[in-house]
Order: sequence, then structure tokens, then C-alpha cells
Amino acid sequence: PGHGTCFVRNDAKIFRFCRSKCRKNFNMKRNPRKLGWTKAFRKAHGKEMTMDATYEFEKKRNVAVKYDRELMGTTIRAMKRIAEIKEKREKQFYINRMKSVRGQQLAAMRREIETGQDLLMPAAVRAHRQKKQLEEQEPDMDITLASASEEQRNKVDEALAMEMDVEAPSEKAAKAKSKQAVKIKLKAKPKKTAS
Repeated sequence: PGHGTCFVRNDAKIFRFCRSKCRKNFNMKRNPRKLGWTKAFRKAHGKEMTMDATYEFEKKRNVAVKYDRELMGTTIRAMKRIAEIKEKREKQFYINRMKSVRGQQLAAMRREIETGQDLLMPAAVRAHRQKKQLEEQEPDMDITLASASEEQRNKVDEALAMEMDVEAPSEKAAKAKSKQAVKIKLKAKPKKTAS
């Protein structure tokens, strides 16, 4: 009550819409089986169960039944049981549907890993490979330190220092920790006040 709108066509067919989105799409003559957000689409494309015995119980029956208290009690208990069964079957349907999707996801992940191998390499290994490639490309760049000028020696020293930083990050981390420990000790010393 109080939700949605109702449209009665000239041939007396009644259409009930839960919200204006549905009504507007109906007025634009859109096919609900082609709109991904509709129940009709989900059922037509195998996203939800369509054929199941539990749906037979939910069908409307235009047969008058004489009131019987015992019959009403069993009906209510049966409704609860049917709802449980339907829920279990829907879960199993979803699990079965997702099995093929999981395989597709794994295949996509494998492809991504194969194409992006260089992204998975550690930085040290990547730097080492780049260095080797540079050496292969320019073998004439080897200079003996004795005949080199002071600028060239400085460049070589800088390159070696950078290489040491890349190759031995554990030593660098140990030095940084020791510096931090010294700073902490210096901060921890109490200041002497004049008494």
C-alpha cells in the first residue's frame, strides 16, 4: 500500500510498477529482458532459478477453500519449510553458477601475471638486470681509473655507492636503526637542573 503506480491499458491489462524508473522504461517501450537490472533479464540469462518445484507452491489459485484451523496451521508451517528449501536451492544454484566464473577469473589472473612479470620482480633484481643490459649495449664505456680524469672517477664512485645501496638494503637498514637508537638514547638522558 502506498508504493508504486498502476497503469491500465485499453485492453484492460493491468501493469503495476514498483517505482518511476520501471514506469518510465515501460513508457519508452523498452524490453525488460534486455535491461540488466530487471528480474526478467536475470531469469532469461540464467542468473536466477526459473524452474523449481518451490515456485509451484507460490502460484495463485482461484479456488475458494473452506476455512479450517488445522489446515491453516499446516499451511503456515509448510510455507516456512518451503522458504528454507528455496533459500538452500538458491544458494546452491549461485555456487554452481560461480564455479565457471572462478575458472575464468583464475585464467585472467594468470594472463596478467605472465604479461607483467617485470612488475613482480624485486627492485634489486630489476636494477641488476638494467645494469647488465647497459653493459651489453655499451661495452666501450669501461675506463681504467688510472687514466681517467677526476670527474670520471667521481662518477664511478657515485655509481658504485648507488649499486651498494641497491644490493645491500639490509646493511643500510641496520645503519639507520643504529642511528635511531643513538638519537633515542640522547633524548632519554635527563637534564641536570641547578639546585
